Amino acid sequence: MTATIERLAIIGTGLIGGSLARALREADAVDEVVGYSRHPGNIQKAVDLGVIDRGCISIAEAAEDADVVVVATPVGVIEQVFAELLPVIHEDMVITDVGSVKQDIIQCARARLGNAFSCFVPGHPIAGTEHSGIEASFAELFDNHNVILTPVEETDPVAVARIETMWEVTGARVETMDAADHDEVMAACSHAPHVLAYALVDLLVRQDNHREIFRFAAGGFRDFTRIASSSPDMWRDISLHNRHALTRVLTDYRDNLDDIIQMIQSRDGDALRDTFHRAKHARDEYFLNRKKET
Repeated sequence: MTATIERLAIIGTGLIGGSLARALREADAVDEVVGYSRHPGNIQKAVDLGVIDRGCISIAEAAEDADVVVVATPVGVIEQVFAELLPVIHEDMVITDVGSVKQDIIQCARARLGNAFSCFVPGHPIAGTEHSGIEASFAELFDNHNVILTPVEETDPVAVARIETMWEVTGARVETMDAADHDEVMAACSHAPHVLAYALVDLLVRQDNHREIFRFAAGGFRDFTRIASSSPDMWRDISLHNRHALTRVLTDYRDNLDDIIQMIQSRDGDALRDTFHRAKHARDEYFLNRKKET
């Protein structure tokens, strides 16, 4: 296919940014990939692995003359990235991001990009693993995964279409969503589970018998806590930047957990069974049965 992107700038050469570059390369959808990382060693690894063509020592240098800029940094530094991008933004440039929180990022972009804000397309690929870094990247990461775009009234429709095409080339399914709705949904289905996994492992490792606990932990424990191996810095930033929606979900979870504790203490087996049955039915309905249909 004819390349849809002449020069792609990846700001943050980690799992997501690296996988995007790999996927677009594999589809012959990009001519040149330029990368930036705060850590020079990561840039060299990305070049050695063939993920990017060259690396730059500054964000502005990496983005200069790019037609698409993908900000794939931790959420906590995105505002500074926007500030450094501003001097090199040109008329035909489109900027997007991959952050798991959208309202705060949109506010940062509006504040830092000024009159260029319309070229920014907020995005979030619903894909990833518990691993991080350019070495963990792979071209198939986005196959049959959702990518959510949350454009606002000022967002240029041409820019939105450009980013939609970019993600579709990777094999992703692209949907649009209101930013506030996105943050509420992600707090429930992604952010809270990560916090809970971290919390459980942290609780258990502080027990006097933690060595025995982890020694005898089997598949259920590994499945539940797998995401506690994710980047702590990344999830700290996400938790703080989506703190309002996440706090609401965690508070509801705490209240529901109090109810379950009461069921166990009072030996209310019927209520406990009903709770477990309701949860099993919901998960089977939304995951197992849907998987059979695809």
